Amino acid sequence: MTDSRTPAIRWVGVLTVLTLLLLIVPFQARAFDVGTVTVPAGPFIHGSDREEREAAYRLDEAAYGHSVTRKNKWYESEPARKPVDLPAFHIMRTPVTNALYARFVNSTGHRVPDVDQKTWQDYRLVHPFKRTRQFAWVAGKVPSGRDLHPVVMVSRADAEAFAKWLSAETGKQWSLPTEQQWEKAARGPNGNRFPWGNAFNPDLLNSHDKGPFTTMPVGSFADGASPYGLLDPAGQVFEWTSTPSSAQRSIVKGGSWDDSGCGVCRPAARHSRPDTIKHILVGFRLVHTSLTAN
Repeated sequence: MTDSRTPAIRWVGVLTVLTLLLLIVPFQARAFDVGTVTVPAGPFIHGSDREEREAAYRLDEAAYGHSVTRKNKWYESEPARKPVDLPAFHIMRTPVTNALYARFVNSTGHRVPDVDQKTWQDYRLVHPFKRTRQFAWVAGKVPSGRDLHPVVMVSRADAEAFAKWLSAETGKQWSLPTEQQWEKAARGPNGNRFPWGNAFNPDLLNSHDKGPFTTMPVGSFADGASPYGLLDPAGQVFEWTSTPSSAQRSIVKGGSWDDSGCGVCRPAARHSRPDTIKHILVGFRLVHTSLTAN
C-alpha cells in the first residue's frame, strides 16, 4: 500500500534543496562581489590643454613652494584634448584591497606584498626603507588594521596574476584597464580636470595636503567620486594600467597619499613606473567587459 505522505515528503525534499541552493548561490556571488561601476559606451574627452597643464603646475608650486614639476615638464606628455570613443566596460569601484588580495594569496600561494631592503634601495626612491614596513605583510598576513586599505607593493606582474585568478574564480575576463579606460572612468565624459569637477579640493581625496600620509580604507571620500561613481580615483594610490610608456615601463594613474597640490592627481596626468617595481604608492584595480552582469 502506497504511503499517501510520500508526495508531500518528496516536495519537502525538493524545497529543501532549492532553499539550500538559493542560500549557497548568493553566498558564492557575494564572495567575489568586488563592486564595479559601469562606464557606458561612447566618447569622452581625453587628454589636456595648455590651460589645464598650467593650472596643474600652479597647484604644485603653491603646495611645494618650488617649480620642480614645471622644470621637469611632468605634464607635457599628456595628449591634446580630443574626443575618444570607447566600448562599454565595468571597472572596480575601488582599488583592490588587502583583504581581497589575501584571498588570492591564500588560494594560490602567490608571494605576499613586500620588498627587501637592497631591492628598495636599488629603486633610488625618496622614501626610506623604514617607511615600507607599515605596508609589508608579515608571516603571510595583512598588516594589522589594513584589511580594507588598498594593496600596495605589487608589481604589474602581480596585478596580472591576480586578474588571472579572479577571472577563473568568477568566470569573467578581468584585466588591468588601459590608460584611456581608466581616465574615462575617473573623469567622466566631459573632460573634468578632477573626478568631482574642475577645481582642486583637498577635502575630497587622500593626499599629502591634509594627511594622514599613508593609505586609508578604500571609499573614504564618497564626495570625491567620479561621475560614474568610481571611488578613490584621485590620491590614495597610483594604479597600474596595461598601457606601456616605454620598454618595461607602464603608465600609472591617479596620484597618491604622498602627493600635494595635486597636479599629478588629475585623470589626464601621466606617470610611469618600471613594471617590476613594488612601490608603497602603487596599487591597482581591474576591468571586465562582460555586460550581462556586474
